[in-house]
Amino acid sequence: METRPLGNTGIEVTSLCLGTMTWGEQNTEAEAHAQLSYACDTRDINFIDTAELYPVPPKPDTQGRTETYIGSWLAKRGRRDDLILATKACGPGEWVKYFRGGPRHTADYLNQAIDDSLTRLQTDYVDLYQLHWPDRNTNYFGRLGYTHAENHPETPIDEILTALEALVVSGKIRAIGLSNETPWGVMTFLEIARREGLPVVASIQNPYSLLNRTFEIGLAEIAHREAVGLLAYSPLAFGVLSGKYLGGQQPEGARLTLFDRFSRYSNPQAVAATEAYAEVASKHGLTLTEMALAFVTTRGFVTSNIIGATSIEQLEENINTHAQVLSQAVLDDIEAVHTRYPNPSP
Repeated sequence: METRPLGNTGIEVTSLCLGTMTWGEQNTEAEAHAQLSYACDTRDINFIDTAELYPVPPKPDTQGRTETYIGSWLAKRGRRDDLILATKACGPGEWVKYFRGGPRHTADYLNQAIDDSLTRLQTDYVDLYQLHWPDRNTNYFGRLGYTHAENHPETPIDEILTALEALVVSGKIRAIGLSNETPWGVMTFLEIARREGLPVVASIQNPYSLLNRTFEIGLAEIAHREAVGLLAYSPLAFGVLSGKYLGGQQPEGARLTLFDRFSRYSNPQAVAATEAYAEVASKHGLTLTEMALAFVTTRGFVTSNIIGATSIEQLEENINTHAQVLSQAVLDDIEAVHTRYPNPSP
């Protein structure tokens, strides 16, 4: 399994990262342990990504289960240092008021968040601590159209970085990352960190797939020039790019069958684009899953491709794409579809 540098931290992560957000909702603790053992101990993935918010869809009565499942596996496994473990702290929002009475990225809230995560994970430290979404009014989670809100409450970025520095000094985290961030946000975090001698962002975790390539518009150049590589989430667009929903299928137990709130990748334009990408994959003797995941993994600005699955069979298929190389003919056909259906699921 190929490894790549996580920013300028000296940490090396595998090109595929094990995503975990279904554990505790669609997956049991035993299933989570089986996935962890298969990915990390059989297939040599060293990178695990989770969040205090998980599992998804987020609910007060399941919150924290995913980290708890990882923690019980780590305790049973008995080894920690050969793994790179990433988690995330919630941002603000009415829909997550059950976190600390309304989560923010202040020092007090981040201290409580990391301590709670470490307890659930049964570890003394996490390798990468990410801000799940910005502590300010801006665009994320597919929001279109920007409207600036004067006097909207937000935690100043210098205060956030100072709080994160204290966590680094304490040994509770090794590196910091952003998630669902904008170009302005990334560059501002970098500028303040370098000016004030505070921790420098090592990564950004944003959505990226054949149905959502908006990262390329402004953030890809930053990733290259500033060593803030992409940790790509939803590379299969909630499973849409596996092809299992083609023709209006609703597989039993699948995420979009169970949860109608996830409509980001199933609008008419996304369906048409998915059908076109499926034709490209078939033309070149590939499965849609192989083509979709290989496209993400092989982009030069991607540090790691976060793959998630609800079964070992799906996980095996996903991991088997790690060395897949797409020919120029495949890439040309992908670009032709992208021109017809640009970013149908931003």
